[in-house]
Amino acid sequence: MERQNDKKGLGKNLRSLKPKIIDFYIIRKFLGTFLFCLALILTIAVVFDLSEKLDNFMEKEAPWQAVVFDYYLNFIPYFATLFAPLFVFITVIFFTSRMAVNTEIIAILNSGMSFRRMMWPYFLSSLVIAVVIFYLTNFMIPHANLIRLDFEDKYYRPRGRRLNIENVHRQVYPNVYVYIESYSPIYMRGRNFTIEKFDEDGKLVSKISAPTVTWDSVSNKWSVLNYTLREINGMEDVVTKGTSIDTTLIIRPEDFSRDPSFVGTMTYKELDEYIDLLKLQGSEEIKVFLIEKHRRFASPFAVFILTLIGVTLSSRKVRGGIGMNIGIGLALSFSYIFFQQFASQFSLKGNLSPLLAEWIPNMIYMVIGVVLYKLAPK
Repeated sequence: MERQNDKKGLGKNLRSLKPKIIDFYIIRKFLGTFLFCLALILTIAVVFDLSEKLDNFMEKEAPWQAVVFDYYLNFIPYFATLFAPLFVFITVIFFTSRMAVNTEIIAILNSGMSFRRMMWPYFLSSLVIAVVIFYLTNFMIPHANLIRLDFEDKYYRPRGRRLNIENVHRQVYPNVYVYIESYSPIYMRGRNFTIEKFDEDGKLVSKISAPTVTWDSVSNKWSVLNYTLREINGMEDVVTKGTSIDTTLIIRPEDFSRDPSFVGTMTYKELDEYIDLLKLQGSEEIKVFLIEKHRRFASPFAVFILTLIGVTLSSRKVRGGIGMNIGIGLALSFSYIFFQQFASQFSLKGNLSPLLAEWIPNMIYMVIGVVLYKLAPK
């Protein structure tokens, strides 16, 4: 008897998940409103960006084909994916508030559909958007950013003086460390160069030192000039001198001072490999890349959390109408951005883990979403 009741209950739950007309209605409203809001905000963003940079484009005589196809055609997907979770939030607030004002939410609930069941088409739409965001961010946007940033270097951002890079100290292999007192990117020449190799016990095994080191961009090798090689074997200390020796170190001149925007030009695989390299080198820049790595997962997941908050917040008919819900939604949107930026900066400047820095805003807003869900009309 109990088994029969369990089967009936399971069958009833499965039947409740069958697509209904209202599901397609909500999905159509969700995705349609999202695309409309996205197009509207992107148009405004492009107009403001163009008005800010038009003088630079004209001064540098940027071809209009390059402006359209190299810059804005790549700027639009970058901007869209950057703020897509917030666009989703505003979209849900807007069209769900309209449904509540028109008493459509009450009609849906009175028809026998539970509030939890009503949220299924919302989350299905969010899944579509989250998958697109994840794919674009990790596989397509990096290449687009490379073209866009190259255009900015040519026609917008002023090329400042490339100053000498001081005190470069990196681990290039396990127990192998490189130090360059000063490096000039203009002449591709470094001063006071050393390579130190240690054994597993931390004892110095060998050391190469030279007053000058140069980078050969053709062969991608470092040439150490007028070097002194010191090899330590127990109590024996052998010193060898020479005029020139080539090295194949896994470090390049551009690694000394990467532009922060460089992280956005890497696919997920490239980003992961570069993080492994930075770990090996003991670079202090690794936090920037770890934050970007975790952000690429946290951002698509935020779509679901902000959808939950948006639906539960705007499904109740309030005295202030749509305007009240949109105002609350905008306030929550800006607070989400604030928490996100604050956590990222706290991770860069402090001891907060990059993983926690990117997921803390989602955790906080997940709690808000659960509380609002408990208060939502059932």
